[in-house]
Amino acid sequence: MNGKIPILAAILIFVLPATAPAGDIEAGREKSKTCAACHGAVGISPNTSWPNLANQQVAYLVKQMKAFRDGERSDPWMSPMAKSLTDEDIEDLAAFYNSLPVRDAYQ
Repeated sequence: MNGKIPILAAILIFVLPATAPAGDIEAGREKSKTCAACHGAVGISPNTSWPNLANQQVAYLVKQMKAFRDGERSDPWMSPMAKSLTDEDIEDLAAFYNSLPVRDAYQ
């Protein structure tokens, strides 16, 4: 039995990140229109000063957006944008950006 626990733990590590995001992808697509000015319509920023969001992990995106919203992170552009986001908005945006394929920004 003890030998099965590490195997089960290893399986969970690989399976859990692949679970479906809690947010609504289509709602996130609609909400992302404001974000597209800096982060691109398909999550690939037209400017190397701003991060690409396409295919980022949901948990990472949620953590960062909440940090901007709650004042734990500060940026002159992102902080004001995040102030009005609800938890649901953040989950939806994270699901949408996670669903986007990674593309070469300079094609």
